[in-house]
This record gives sequence, C-alpha cells and structure tokens, in this order.
Amino acid sequence: MLQTLRPAFILFALITFLTGIAYPLALTAIGQTFFQNPADGSPIVRDGRVVGSELIGQSFTRADYFWGRPSAAGSGYDARASSGSNLGPTAQALADRVRTEAERFGVAARDIPVDLLTTSGSGLDPHISPAAAHFQAQRIADARHIPVETVRRLIEANIERPVAGILGEARVNVLELNLTLDGLPAHEGAS
Repeated sequence: MLQTLRPAFILFALITFLTGIAYPLALTAIGQTFFQNPADGSPIVRDGRVVGSELIGQSFTRADYFWGRPSAAGSGYDARASSGSNLGPTAQALADRVRTEAERFGVAARDIPVDLLTTSGSGLDPHISPAAAHFQAQRIADARHIPVETVRRLIEANIERPVAGILGEARVNVLELNLTLDGLPAHEGAS
C-alpha cells in the first residue's frame, strides 16, 4: 500500500510547492520588478504618505471638494465588499437612492449627470465624467472663494482621455482632482 500512496504524496507535495509557493513568488517578483506601482495597488503618495489609490474611490462630502460616484460597496468604497447594487430600473430602492443623491446637489435629478446619482458596477469607481466634474465647479469655486474658471481649468488639466483616442471614456480621477485643488497657491485667483 505504501508503494501506491508514495507517488500520490510526492505528486501532492510537488503540486503544492509549484502552485502554492513557486508560482506566487514568481508572479510577485515579476510584478515588483516590472509593474511595481500597479502591483502595490496604484497608491497615490503625497508628502511621503499614501493618501489613496488611483483605482479605488473615496468618499468626499465637504462642499470645497469634488464628490465622486455613490458607492454600493459595503459602507462606502470598502474594497473588501466590492459589488454593484443589482437594483433594476424599476426598483423603488434605486429611485429612493437617486432622489437622496439629487437632494445633496439641490437640483432635480434630471439636471445632474447620471454618474453622480448611480453607483458603478464595482461600487469602487474613483472616476467621474468631465460633465460631472464641470457640474460641481461652481459649488467648489464658491466654497474655496476662487474664480470658477480656475476650477474649470483644473478639471480640463486632469481629464484622462481614452487610450488611443478610442478605448474607454474620458474621465477624471476625483482624488487626483481634489489633491490638485489642495495644491493651488494661495494667490491663485482668490476673490
């Protein structure tokens, strides 16, 4: 019987070593050597401190910051609970949530870019459309006491264009845009 089980144990140990140790170590080495930023989660670092990720949104609620998409991930932008809401267009819960989000902006839902009212498929999207950013420009200019044109220029400077002009949508990373706002010199068009 030992002669029958011995090859099975050796094969089990070999496959465990290859798939559980060698393969993960090789992929980690390749990722850290050639793709370090993405392999580390695409962190955004300011003043030597990680302030967020290029890939995971954050909740901003202050009037002087751009607000991102609502999140359906856990209690909000929880990467451990990534998921969409799975609510259909006729769901009352979706209509209630859209109405609540619209109330934050103080205008009718039909006048607000849809990405400011609805969650993304993952619930973690860090981007909004340029239209959604421009929609918020006046509020931010008023809260920061700067000209709205200054805010609009920052939005335009932070738009990520589609790859090769065709892959994806134009978008703005909310955290990057807010960090750019925070970096404005005090004399930058203060009114």
